Amino acid sequence: MGKQKEFVVCVSNKGYRASLVVRRLYEVVPDPSAFDRGLLRIIDESGEDYLFPDKLFEAIELPTGLKRKLALAT
Repeated sequence: MGKQKEFVVCVSNKGYRASLVVRRLYEVVPDPSAFDRGLLRIIDESGEDYLFPDKLFEAIELPTGLKRKLALAT
């Protein structure tokens, strides 16, 4: 299996109410150049990936079993 997916929790959707839901888990798409600019590439409610300010999210560590289930679900 490849690199494990990373997830974050939305803690604010200010300015992005149509795209983000507070307290929802979102998958992060690796994008080092965006990260360097204070942005995260997130798969939002539309199912597409877009850039959002990283201050809208908090990183979380998921239990191993849940990580496996999420990997199989996508």
